Amino acid sequence: MIVMTNTIKIKKGHGEEVAERFQKTKGIEQSAGFVRMEVMLTEGLEDYDELKVSTTWETKASFEGWMNSDSFRQAHAHRGNNQSEGGKGKDGGGERIMLGSQLTTHRILVSREAAVIS
Repeated sequence: MIVMTNTIKIKKGHGEEVAERFQKTKGIEQSAGFVRMEVMLTEGLEDYDELKVSTTWETKASFEGWMNSDSFRQAHAHRGNNQSEGGKGKDGGGERIMLGSQLTTHRILVSREAAVIS
């Protein structure tokens, strides 16, 4: 299995707003090989907010299939404007809140789950 992590830098104070976008289903759940998604907000940063969007896949080919799908293109259509609220900032202008992102790939070598006590 692999975990793909997209680390997204966001203008300070907008991290939770951006995280809310991931609440809506965009089709990733139906993708072959998809296991789970987690969206995490990094705590303690002073200059910007940071989200880590981690998706777990059975294989890298499964992730690549999602990346090349119509569902992926539709889910990321808003990325082109790189702004808040459909292209408009809170003041109605074009306030940019996305500061950048980096995608990393991780192979899962060891995984443990909590023991079930009955």
